[in-house]
Amino acid sequence: MDIKQILKEQGFRFNKQFGQNFLTDKELLQSIVSDAQIAGGVVLEIGAGAGTLTRELSSKADKVVAFEVDRNLEKVLEVTLADCVNTQVVIGDVMRYDIVEIERMCADEFKVVANIPYYLTTPLIMAFVEKSEKVVSLTLTIQKEVAERLTARPATKEYGAITVAVNAVADVTLTRVLPRELFYPVPNVDSAVVRIDMRRDKFDISNRTLFRKTVKSAFSMRRKTLVNNLTSGFKINRQTAEQLLSDCGLPVNCRGEELSVEQFVNLCNKIDNLNIV
Repeated sequence: MDIKQILKEQGFRFNKQFGQNFLTDKELLQSIVSDAQIAGGVVLEIGAGAGTLTRELSSKADKVVAFEVDRNLEKVLEVTLADCVNTQVVIGDVMRYDIVEIERMCADEFKVVANIPYYLTTPLIMAFVEKSEKVVSLTLTIQKEVAERLTARPATKEYGAITVAVNAVADVTLTRVLPRELFYPVPNVDSAVVRIDMRRDKFDISNRTLFRKTVKSAFSMRRKTLVNNLTSGFKINRQTAEQLLSDCGLPVNCRGEELSVEQFVNLCNKIDNLNIV
């Protein structure tokens, strides 16, 4: 199947607004499906594009629900997915749908597979990680820099709030790096594939809303110490903030970026016990 020819025949033009960069190499697409560990079940694909990855997902899954925001690709998908009888194409912005509605479409537990615009990466990840009870995993083709943040270790420049937020409830694996030349058209940066396997009981977090606030406060001003960020974020005095760190076995002059996910959980639970929120 010549995707470039089909795009030309359907009069499709790339829209920079949607950050469109397609993968067409069949072996690579099959490898991404393998990375996602698709063997039956339901798959939610976000960003169907020209349908190249959708076809490979369709061959391995029981059901595929594929979202595509660009209406100009509807006719292209009608051609490329004509024989994919287990695939439902939804023309629309997935971020405008309520998670409950998406779960209803999938009708069961599901895996997310997506080749998404880079600007959408963080809000999409957090929407499913924080709000969906039925998502099993997310396999995402994303900007290499973001992939490195998701898999970063404490005390590195890549380590940040999204690292902690995701790794508190999931395991993240970088499965492969994709040089920019593999995409059509060629983007300005390299990409990578990551798989996020949900583990909602990974840590005993007493208050998940409070946990998100704790992490946000800790990274609000990276150059300031954790004590300073806690006093600002929780409106507590310095003595209380220092005592919290002492109770957690943390140095009084440490910064948020030095804490492991487990240490963040411990800190959050200590704050919860103080009833200061």
